[in-house]
Amino acid sequence: MANPYLAGATGRCPRCGEGKLFDGFLKLAPACSACGVSFEQADSGDGPAVFVILIAGFLLAFGAMFHMIAFNPPIWVLLVIWMPLTVAVCLGLLRPMKGLLIAARFANKASEAGRADVEP
Repeated sequence: MANPYLAGATGRCPRCGEGKLFDGFLKLAPACSACGVSFEQADSGDGPAVFVILIAGFLLAFGAMFHMIAFNPPIWVLLVIWMPLTVAVCLGLLRPMKGLLIAARFANKASEAGRADVEP
């Protein structure tokens, strides 16, 4: 059995580690092509975006501040370097983070709470 977290972070099925988890950049496949597990109920919500903001924000803000203090470049140099880098890092982290959170959901056998879960 594959490591679900590693499989999810690399865009593979968290159950078998073989099939594709994504159909597009962030769109989930309806089901795994290898084992057939359905991804219909798998929803990561806003979790991936929050983690990307926290991780990328920490790294890039530190890098930009260090660059600004150490070298004192003009503001246009900071914008030319750090704006595209920010976009690239955020887009680069978003898909693995979404796969990781969906894999965590599969690994922990989590499900959505529904009306049937509430006692009368």
